[in-house]
Amino acid sequence: MRKSFFCIDAHTCGNPVRLVAGGGPLLPHLPIAERRDIFVRDHDWIRHALMFEPRGHDVMSGAIIYPAHRQDCDFAVIFIEVSGCLPMCGAGTIGLVTAAIEQGLVTPRVPGRLSIETPAGRVDIQYEKPGEFVESVRMFNVASYLHAADVEVEVPGLGKLLVDIAYGGNYYAVIEPQAAWSGLDGMSAMDIVELSRKLRSALSHICDPVHPQDERISGVHHAIWCDKPVSANADGRGAVFYGDKAIDRSPGGTGTSARMAQLHGKGRLKTGEGFRQESLIGTIFEGRIEEETEIGGFRGIMPSVSGWARIIGHNTIFVDDRDPLAHGFQIG
Repeated sequence: MRKSFFCIDAHTCGNPVRLVAGGGPLLPHLPIAERRDIFVRDHDWIRHALMFEPRGHDVMSGAIIYPAHRQDCDFAVIFIEVSGCLPMCGAGTIGLVTAAIEQGLVTPRVPGRLSIETPAGRVDIQYEKPGEFVESVRMFNVASYLHAADVEVEVPGLGKLLVDIAYGGNYYAVIEPQAAWSGLDGMSAMDIVELSRKLRSALSHICDPVHPQDERISGVHHAIWCDKPVSANADGRGAVFYGDKAIDRSPGGTGTSARMAQLHGKGRLKTGEGFRQESLIGTIFEGRIEEETEIGGFRGIMPSVSGWARIIGHNTIFVDDRDPLAHGFQIG
């Protein structure tokens, strides 16, 4: 049996986004966090088939749009990536909004504005579409916070690191230059991957955060290695690691949110101030702390992040049961 999926391929500031516009599974009309659980239980082969080789690659990310369960949202989304079905993906959100608006998949109730039901909560959107194309998207992300500061962890090959744990839709280990790590200069992508794996493994025995309002969101699966910017138009630069060996090509939407939450929690970024995050390839997200909030006893922020995306093309993908590699593979 051969199954087909109609996809709109795009990239957000360099990071791929595959919007599944046709062929996604029918799911019961439940809150999207519950639908995500059903998808993972019964349909995760779709994620493997569309994200992994030979149809995808190590940094592939995507999304499937569904009708919203919440009355205050225009639609709902399940994020699919090589690393799993994330609660939230910033670059994915910017990409899917761009593709959905330009291709007419979504009709906003208010032009220039959307509200999206994500597994992490409601995410509000403002987008600029002066003509035929969407030129920029600003997402008002979920509440973000600094979970733990200056966590000491022994990393093989580096020694003792001080790491901050911050949440911006996903939990991040945030690493800044220090005695044991001088910064990103001279590091290859493979260096970042290898160190991130070691850090994540060591950290799992020390710190295992659980979201104070949703216990389904837990664990530190991402890392962001921070350094001074290369561009004069940026305030900082970061290499975002996720999955088994993925380095985000964009500055990272949830990563930028977590970075701002970390800086705010340590008194280095104030409400109303902006933070422009540069990626490894030089693209920039513009972040801003919109207001302060409280998350289950933690002092936090409501961040926004602005970026752009471009549609690459349309893609009809076949998954044939006769193919021994139908459900994808990944080389370690």
